[in-house]
Amino acid sequence: MAGSTAEYIPHHLEHLRYSLSKGEFVAGDKAIANFDLINVDSMIMAGVLGLLFLWMFRSAAVKASPGVPGKFQAFIEMAVEFVDGQIKEVFHGDRRFLAPLSLTIFMWVFLMNAMDLLPLDLPGFIAHNVMGLEEYHWRVVPSADPNTTFAMSITVLFLVIFYSFKAKGAGGYVHELFAAPFGGHPLLWIPNFVLNMVELLAKPVSLAMRLFGNMYAGELVFMLIALLGFAWGGAFHDGSVIGGALGFVGQLLMGAAWAIFHILIILLQAFIFMVLTIVYISMAHEHH
Repeated sequence: MAGSTAEYIPHHLEHLRYSLSKGEFVAGDKAIANFDLINVDSMIMAGVLGLLFLWMFRSAAVKASPGVPGKFQAFIEMAVEFVDGQIKEVFHGDRRFLAPLSLTIFMWVFLMNAMDLLPLDLPGFIAHNVMGLEEYHWRVVPSADPNTTFAMSITVLFLVIFYSFKAKGAGGYVHELFAAPFGGHPLLWIPNFVLNMVELLAKPVSLAMRLFGNMYAGELVFMLIALLGFAWGGAFHDGSVIGGALGFVGQLLMGAAWAIFHILIILLQAFIFMVLTIVYISMAHEHH
């Protein structure tokens, strides 16, 4: 817990950062001047949730039976069929790589987003009292970190470029960069190339910023709800039980209402990231 409401939100927006040059963890103002920082909490949470995804789907595959599926197997089958259906509508080529990729993106982003539903002060409590990180905070939503979202979107960009070369050949793709969409006249080569570069670079930026912006905003709303609950409790300056109970009930009701709505955002952002990845890779196979 931060010392005041003015410190509460900045405190909860801190990452557990490691400085490569100093060889130590840094926090708060100490981290501002460093450009060699690793957000350790985002990396660990993303890795753990990725392993959780692999364990869930492997367990379902091992336990799958031809009879009536259980609830867990039915959920996994529903997710796989849903993702495969989305791919069929957009991409008409070989889906052996794109289908697992899309399923991984959808489930991984969903699990990362779902961490936003954990109680706001629980991660910090565990970081301080269980992990012994007295000076640091622990953020559990990797998709609210632009480093995570840009890492994923840049990976998608590399896949788009790879499939562009694979589908069209080096000569065909380079020709498309300089000859589309205005034509192959030499005077139009530079405008074509500039436009294609802007379009290409806009893809990872839009992917990363959309996911980051929505999840970051969701985090902030939970923090503002917590502060509003503190304000209600603080209306009773004598620290009475009534004030504490009022603040607790206020946070609980408003937090639950926002969490129910936020579930839709969590699913929608995972779906959008997956669909845009499918669309971008599908476009890489098209010839202009």
